[in-house]
Amino acid sequence: MTNLPGKSEIETAAQTVYATMPATPQYVWPLLNAATGANVWVKHENHTPIGAFKVRGGLVYMAGLRTEKPAVSGVIAATRGNHGQSIAFAARANGIDAVIVVPEGNSSEKNAAMKAFGAELIVHGHDFQAALEYAEGLADERRMEMVPSYAMSLAAGVATYGMELLTSAPDIQTLYVPIGLGSGITGCIAAREALGLKTEIVGVVAENAPAYALSFAKGEAVSTNSADTFADGLACRVPADEAIPVICNHAARVITVSDDEIRDAMRLYYTTTHNLSEGAGAAALAGLMQERSTLAGMTVGAVLSGGNIDRALYRNILSD
Repeated sequence: MTNLPGKSEIETAAQTVYATMPATPQYVWPLLNAATGANVWVKHENHTPIGAFKVRGGLVYMAGLRTEKPAVSGVIAATRGNHGQSIAFAARANGIDAVIVVPEGNSSEKNAAMKAFGAELIVHGHDFQAALEYAEGLADERRMEMVPSYAMSLAAGVATYGMELLTSAPDIQTLYVPIGLGSGITGCIAAREALGLKTEIVGVVAENAPAYALSFAKGEAVSTNSADTFADGLACRVPADEAIPVICNHAARVITVSDDEIRDAMRLYYTTTHNLSEGAGAAALAGLMQERSTLAGMTVGAVLSGGNIDRALYRNILSD
């Protein structure tokens, strides 16, 4: 069985994270409570230096890489956006060059952000998996260090937000977490275990990108032929093998939400908290809303994992 980051490892990761950024807030919003019928803690990972939770894992991973391989000069990663921003941000902080590969049709504003953080941006492939496979070949060709999208060192960094949330609100009974490749939910599970809490953790995926829901149901990795959702942070069709046993053994369930439910959640976040969320960032709230009839009066949590969405798309969603 995969070993989760322990309390001391997460605390060490926190020192690395907090050297660059402060802890993010978690708030209870009265209008959101009224809409859900529950007492909802929102973890605001849209308030990091890259507008998403991924920066935590990138900082910890890159600091470890710099220690283990001090001669490393360049790294490469594939992404739909937030992982790439994280690696670009953390690479620059550690004096390392970064190449980021994104698929065709990727968010133009996420692409611009990655370049602004100093990365070389390469567009290749029709989806994330195609971009990933190309990046792996390019890493060999250029003799660069390939940065995975899922690794326990990334999860250790991400677990710092779980520690912040569950330390501040240890009475959370159910925590909803979006799943892209799994570092977010792994980090939350690690934080819960480190704190010895009984919080139920529920993963949320897009119904058109159901690989992790199918994998949870079967107890082993199940890939899909497509991952057709506007919520690009959830658009995974090949799960990370290392993530599956963690989720299967420690999550309560993995639920699917429609793109329409995600859009509704994005609008709900705006009207009740005036926070901007991307599709993946609102997925946890969409899952909470789907199950709200069972949550009346409970204390629950939703991870707003990121707010990086193109203006035109967000405008269209708000106007519906």
